[in-house]
Amino acid sequence: MRQFVTISANAFLELIRQPVFLLLASGSALFIIFLATPYYFAFGDEPKLVKNSVLAVMLLSGLFGAVLSASASLARELQRGTALAVLSKPVSRAQFVLAKFAGVALAQVVLVYVNLVAALLTSRMAFDAYGSTDLFALGVFFFGLLLAYALGGLSNFFLRRPFVSDAVLSMVVVLTVAFVVINFFDQEGVAQPFAKGVDWNMIPACLLVLFAVWIFAGLALACSTRLEMMPTLAICSGFFLLGIMSDYLFGRAAEAGQWWGTVLYTVLPNWQLFWLADAVASGKGAFHWEYVLKALVYAALYLGAVLSVAVVLFEDRELS
Repeated sequence: MRQFVTISANAFLELIRQPVFLLLASGSALFIIFLATPYYFAFGDEPKLVKNSVLAVMLLSGLFGAVLSASASLARELQRGTALAVLSKPVSRAQFVLAKFAGVALAQVVLVYVNLVAALLTSRMAFDAYGSTDLFALGVFFFGLLLAYALGGLSNFFLRRPFVSDAVLSMVVVLTVAFVVINFFDQEGVAQPFAKGVDWNMIPACLLVLFAVWIFAGLALACSTRLEMMPTLAICSGFFLLGIMSDYLFGRAAEAGQWWGTVLYTVLPNWQLFWLADAVASGKGAFHWEYVLKALVYAALYLGAVLSVAVVLFEDRELS
């Protein structure tokens, strides 16, 4: 168990030290906030449009981050030969693969959390044709992001610590504090009840996005046992495109009892199960946490199958 925790922690730290991870986290969070700043002419549906766009950005950034993380965590180590050094210790190949996935999954939690903070703030900032841009929230959030970068730079200069990982961890803390501070004040900077206007239904919706990202990370890790980053990205993109159209392409055939439709509908992940932007944007009633639990069970079962395939593919992988 100690080896599993050590490998997972090292994989997590190595991923958040990647400059592309910092750029992806900060860039996606900034873009999410930007979605709530311009004027839209959507005839009263501006908040719904913003929430749909926010969840789409979260999903795409998470999927892209999952492929990059899986390739950096496994394929690059296989190429460099560092995986062989680890496996020369009393560590099984199955334990190695599962620990790498745990590190990748934890890194995706950090990425989705940063985007979640921005998404909750965006749900407060979204306005219709009669509103205006929340400059107070925009300024505090942007200042928090700059402060996180500054803290990473100071720790690197004075303590000789890695800049990227410290900036990422500072971003998690500082943006959380900025979110709390912002929600004690309204758009004009006047005190208000905490989190007035925040749509908390974004939390379960973002959890569903996280489940989808975990599945995508498992697929990318399975591909990374044999392939480099670009082929992995191509294959995972195919899984994404086919999975998002799974109900249309294979669902009808499966309901009709055709064996090929049943097989493909089972093998391909159904991303629509994790995409409930319309239910959130409609604002009709509370979000059902029972559905989130069912989605978690589906994700866990699918991940179990995908990681089993990854272990089988890695068992006879030539490492020398």
